[in-house]
Amino acid sequence: MSIIKALKLTHEYIHRDDEGNVDSIETALDGVDLDIAEGDFIAILGHNGSGKSTLAKHMNVILSPSDGTMWVDGKDTKDEDKLWEIRQTAGMVFQNPDNQIIAGIVEEDVGFGPENIGVPTSEIWTRVDNALAAVHMEKYRNHSPNKLSGGQKQRVAIAGVIAMRPKCIILDEPTAMLDPVGRQEVIETITELNKKEGVTVILITHYMEEVVNADKVFVMDHGKIVMQGTPREIFSDIKTLKEHHLDVPQVTLLAHELKEAGLNIPDGVLTEEELLHILCQLS
Repeated sequence: MSIIKALKLTHEYIHRDDEGNVDSIETALDGVDLDIAEGDFIAILGHNGSGKSTLAKHMNVILSPSDGTMWVDGKDTKDEDKLWEIRQTAGMVFQNPDNQIIAGIVEEDVGFGPENIGVPTSEIWTRVDNALAAVHMEKYRNHSPNKLSGGQKQRVAIAGVIAMRPKCIILDEPTAMLDPVGRQEVIETITELNKKEGVTVILITHYMEEVVNADKVFVMDHGKIVMQGTPREIFSDIKTLKEHHLDVPQVTLLAHELKEAGLNIPDGVLTEEELLHILCQLS
């Protein structure tokens, strides 16, 4: 079953001059077709300006289509009567966790969303407990978010979304402001949510290493989806990726260069462990 589906989705940003006249029109999404199955881990790649963040904002109805249609769990995002249901179905995590954390205590922040939608108090605390456990932040529940690391703050932001019980979580470059340790914490958290809880994860990122465990990868350029497939399929086509101004994981590039040097190594190596296993078999 599809959780997110787009048909010829188009979005135009209209820029106006000081008098309010149309100065220019920028097409950020250009007829995008997309079908994401419930329970999948999806990664969306693209250089800056490719349209990936605009696409993410349509999934949570932050933006509405200029043309075409976006459905979330079968609901048309242009249907204003379904707006609240859609936003409860598809939770959003942004690049800067400080923009999502509003309370002075971690547990209060995680409980803020459920309280706002009228969840009974007793159930709110159950949801807070479960959400903090899901992101392994239980022991920080009484801490001030301001005293947490970047990775910990982002996990609290994710917990706040989990407490709303969405079927789908969209993460728009959630690790862009984090150090390598923080990035690893966040990726491990969302991978576990997907595999253990069955939450659909849609990860928007420009870090190639973050997508190796995804079920499917979409590559965007100039508002269009230009590549799609498994991580191995996508990273096997280094030439096309470079044409769209993207790199591949360092280990994939190393394996490719070793193959070019004459070693019998397959395309699309994704992890250091995989490459090491292949090299051991060659020796």
